[in-house]
Parts: sequence; structure tokens; C-alpha cells
Amino acid sequence: MSLPSFIQSLVGSEIRTVEMHTSGEAARIVYAGYPDIPGSLLQQRSLARSQHDHFRRSIIYEPRGHRDMYGAVLRPHTELVDLGEAHMGALFLTHEGYGVMCGHATIALGRFLVDCTDETIFPRRQDLHFDGDKKQVEVRLHAPVGLVYITVPIVEVNGTWRTDTSRLITFLSVPTFATAIDLSVPIPVHTRWAELGDSTQVTLDLGFGGAFYAVVPASALGFPASLAKPNISALSNAAKKLKEAFNASPDLRAHLRNPDDKSPQYLYGIMVTDTGSSDKLPTAPGCTGAETGLYFFGDQQVDRSPTDSVVQARVALAMAKGQRKLGEPWTYHSLVSKATGGYKSAFVGTPVEELEIGGNKAWRIEVSGQASYIGASTFVTEEDDDISRGFSFQSLGI
Repeated sequence: MSLPSFIQSLVGSEIRTVEMHTSGEAARIVYAGYPDIPGSLLQQRSLARSQHDHFRRSIIYEPRGHRDMYGAVLRPHTELVDLGEAHMGALFLTHEGYGVMCGHATIALGRFLVDCTDETIFPRRQDLHFDGDKKQVEVRLHAPVGLVYITVPIVEVNGTWRTDTSRLITFLSVPTFATAIDLSVPIPVHTRWAELGDSTQVTLDLGFGGAFYAVVPASALGFPASLAKPNISALSNAAKKLKEAFNASPDLRAHLRNPDDKSPQYLYGIMVTDTGSSDKLPTAPGCTGAETGLYFFGDQQVDRSPTDSVVQARVALAMAKGQRKLGEPWTYHSLVSKATGGYKSAFVGTPVEELEIGGNKAWRIEVSGQASYIGASTFVTEEDDDISRGFSFQSLGI
């Protein structure tokens, strides 16, 4: 995308992106202008954090982004890509730093890579095996969490395979599991919020889907059971205080057990669920039910999508409770997908394999959703413009 000549003469560098969304959650895909960082993907992530974080701030922060912006940087050279085990690598950019896995961005990347015929952007596109009989293609994405397999439905358009947007894109999760069910979390006096009233504790479930998440009904936080017209700022405050109370307790954090990672673990986000809505939710074909949730993560970012990683944890919790069967799909809505009234904006979570981790049951979950293009951008920075290097407005206040 060329810049007008009067702008081109004022800037020294450009960052080019394709703008997408998955169920309303932004996915800004950076394909040009990012530093050519050497090393393994995890080394690239570490160097991005220590030496090139100004790129993340300029891409994600205002004035180009916002508090809830999300990005993915294409990494065409990683150890797995160079070995031919992956087609493309990616670094995930958030408002607070660098993620290890992001499903909504993975779904967007799956579509982007299938549709991208420019080999200067996607050098290994010729390695994709387009299955004309099944009308699908597998894309292997190297994420910081590991190798992620994405199945993208395809249709032939003018002799070229493109994403079939009438069907959902699917990826297979890391092993997911429940770590606590009906866990009581004491809320210290100084941490309580107004809606909690006389209650001194909150009961929640804990699940793992790449990170640890709490799943709690809105009613358990002192709010109406329905999320029909939620007070999002008040719910955010309650979720923030609940996470603070949880993470401050070593006894509670002891429930965050990952046999594959012995490092200290913390609760990453809070999924607030709707248990009181009388509305009939749209369900995807083959699904036997649906539910709605509102997710707060990181430094109180709000996910517009149903949150793939928490979908994985919610499916694992449903399996652990005996509420779901292997192979049974379920529709998960966000406030956005519920408001639009269609199932294609929702995610579908399906348990497809049972495993054992650390002597306990775990599952692999297929997560399905759709991504759409909303634009393309060329971002520039004038040499004497300090503001456009990125700022977080919220961090300027209390």
C-alpha cells in the first residue's frame, strides 16, 4: 500500500498490517516493517521484549491502537519453519506484553495465510497441501506455546484456493484440564466491592487452557445472573479484585498445577458467565447447547470474542463435571456475538481426545470460529513526534 508522496517525504520507516477481527476481537497482523530478529522463536520473543518493545507500543498503544488491541507479527524464519515442520511463526502482541498463545489471532492467521498468495510475505505457501476432496488445508503455525495445527476450509476461486467463509476455521488445543471445581475464595475486607454485599467469599471453578482461568457466574460476584445489560466497568472492578485476592494467596495458587511447567503459576483471567438469561441463544450446526460469557484478562482488557483459550478450559470443566461427552460440540458466545444474533460470530468447542496428565484426566479441544478482513494499514512515525511512538492513556491516571 503506497503512501501519498507528501507523507512519504516526512517519514523514514513504515509498518504494514492487515486488519482483521475474530468474533469482534481485533487481530492486527504485522507483515512488514518489523525488525528481522534472529534466533529461535522464544529467543525472538525475548529479544522483542528486551530490545524492540517500542514496536509493540507503537502498534498496540494509542494513537494507532487502544487498550484492548491485539496483534500478531509474522515470523517467516523460526527453528520449526526452517526445518519444514511449520509453515509460519508468529509473535503475539498485547497491551501488557507478549502472549504465548492466542486462538482468535490463530484463527485470523489461518485465514490470512491461506488467502495470501504473495510469497514475499508467506514464503512457504507452496508447501500447503490443499485437499480438493475434503475442501480443506492444514496450516502449521509455530506459536511460542508450540506447534499449532489449523484446519481451514477452502473453495476454489478463479483457479486459486481461498478460505471458504461459509464454514468455520478450526484449531486443536494444547491439553486442557480442570484444576478445581466449586473452590471458595475468601475476599479480604479491603478487597471487597460494593456489589458483593455481605458475602465474604466467591465460589468459582479453575481450568487450564494454555494458562489458568477462573470461571465464575455473574451472580456469584453479586451481580444479576443475566448478562443481558451488564455493568461492564463494575464487573471489571469485581474481576480485578477477585484476581488480586486469588493471586495474593499461596494456598489458592497451589491449585494452579501444571505438570509440564513447575514454575510459579498465577491466575491470568476471569471469565464471568451468564446463568440467568432467558433468551434462546443461536447454536452452531450440530451443537446441543450454548452459553455466554464476558472475559477480563491481563491488565483488565476485555475480550470481544468468546475467548478460545477459556473455551478450552470451560469444555474441560464441563467434561470433569460429567456435563459433556467426548465429541459433543457446544456453542460459546461473547456479548458481541450474542448481540449480533448469529452463531457464526460465536466459537464452538468440542472435546476430541481424552488424555492423562499427572495422573489426572485432560482433554484436547477443537475450537472453531471465523475471521474477517476489515482493512489494511501503513503506519508511520515522524522523527520529532514522540506521542505517536505510543502511549497508554489509562496508565496516566490512578
